[in-house]
Amino acid sequence: MRIAMVGAGYVGLVSGACFAEFGVDVCVMDTDASKVEALRAGRIPIYEPGLDRLVAENAADGRLTFTTELAEAVRGADAVFLAVGTPTRRGDGHADLTYVFAAAEQVAKAAEGPLVLVTKSTVPVGTGRQVKEIVRRVRPELEIEVASNPEFLREGSAIGDFMRPDRVVIGVESERALKVLKRLYRPLYLIETPVVATSIETAELIKYAANAFLAVKITFINQMADLCERAGANVHDVARGMGLDGRIGRKFLHAGPGYGGSCFPKDTLALARTAQELGAPATIVEQTIAANEARKAQMAERVVAACGGSVAGKTIAVFGLTFKPETDDMRDAPSLVIIPALVAAGARVRAYDPQPGHARQMLPAAVHYAESALGAAEGADALVLVTEWNEFRAIAPEKLRRTMAGRVVCDLRNVWDPAAMRECGFDYSSIGRP
Repeated sequence: MRIAMVGAGYVGLVSGACFAEFGVDVCVMDTDASKVEALRAGRIPIYEPGLDRLVAENAADGRLTFTTELAEAVRGADAVFLAVGTPTRRGDGHADLTYVFAAAEQVAKAAEGPLVLVTKSTVPVGTGRQVKEIVRRVRPELEIEVASNPEFLREGSAIGDFMRPDRVVIGVESERALKVLKRLYRPLYLIETPVVATSIETAELIKYAANAFLAVKITFINQMADLCERAGANVHDVARGMGLDGRIGRKFLHAGPGYGGSCFPKDTLALARTAQELGAPATIVEQTIAANEARKAQMAERVVAACGGSVAGKTIAVFGLTFKPETDDMRDAPSLVIIPALVAAGARVRAYDPQPGHARQMLPAAVHYAESALGAAEGADALVLVTEWNEFRAIAPEKLRRTMAGRVVCDLRNVWDPAAMRECGFDYSSIGRP
C-alpha cells in the first residue's frame, strides 16, 4: 500500500514513520521547505524518544520519503491523511479549520484517481461533512471517500501508543473506506487491538470526548488535593483509593500545577464551544477550563507564600519547563504562567529543563537558563519543581541542601519524599500532602 501524510508536524511525522514501520510506503508532505530538507538529512524537528531512529531506518529502506510537492505525495496513494494544525481560533475559542479545508481542496485537485481522504487532525464534530462537500465541489467526477481516524498519541510515548494502542477509531461511510483503513492497520490485528468502526461524526466526537474527560479527571484530583491540604488528608492515598476502583482507574489521578500541552487546552475549549452552539452545553468542561487556568496562577502564589510573602530580590531555581516529561513541547505549560508571575514579583529565575524547546522565545528575557539541575539550584534561595523529569527524582536531598543557599522547596509534582526533604532541613511543601 501507499499513503500520503499531509503535514510533517508531530502527528503527521510520528504517524507516517509508524505506518512505514508497518511496511507501508509513506510520503510525508509539508509546505515548509526547510523542515522537509532537514527531514531528508535525518534531522528531526521535534523531540520524541525513538523517533529519530524510526525515521532514519525507514527512510534508508525507502519506505518513508519527504516532499514539498502535494502532487508527488498524492500520486498513486490509496489513502491521504490530513495531519495539519487546528489551533484555537482567536476570539471565539473554536478550532481553526483553515488548514484542514485548504489541504482537502488541494488534495482533491491533485488526485489522479479514487482514494480515501482521512482526517487525522483533531477536528470538531461535523468537520468531515464539510470536507466531503469541498471534495465534491472540487472533483465531482472522482470517487474520493472521506473518513476520520483520530490520533491518541501521548507526547513522550507516541511510538508505543501507535504500535500498541488501546484502540483504533475509524469513522467511515462506505465499505471501501473501511477496507482500506483496516488494511493499513492490519499489523495490529496480531495483538488483537480493538477497532472501533463508527460514523464520521462519532469518530470525531470520540477524540474530543476522551481528551475532555481526561482533563476533567486531572482537574478533579487537583481540587481534591486542595481539599486534602485543608482537611489534613493525603491526596496520594485518596488517588490510590479511588483508582483501584475499576470504574475509575488509576491514570490521570496525579495532583499537580494543571494540565497543558498541544491537546487538552485547545480541545476542551473547542468542545465547549461546539456544545454551546449545538444547544447542549458541556458545563463540566467549561468549569474544568476555568479551574485549570486559575490553578496555574495559584501555583505562583503558592511559591510566593512559601518564600514568606515576597520573592523580590530572591533567586528562584525552577526545575522543568515543558508541560510534561519526555517532550520539548512548551504549549500551555504551567511554567508559562508561573515563571512570568515570579519575575513580575521581583524574583531572579534560574531555570533548567532537559529539553527546553522554545522556552527562550516564550518566557521573559530576564530568565537565566542553567546547563544542569544542580547548576540551576546553585546558591538559590528557593526551588520550584514544575515538570517531573526522571533526572530530578534521582537528585539526593542532601546534595540539593549542599547546593542551595536557602531552604524553601515547592514540589508541584510530588516527586520527592516529604520526610527525607525535611530531615535535610528543607522547608518543603508539596501538593495535597500533609
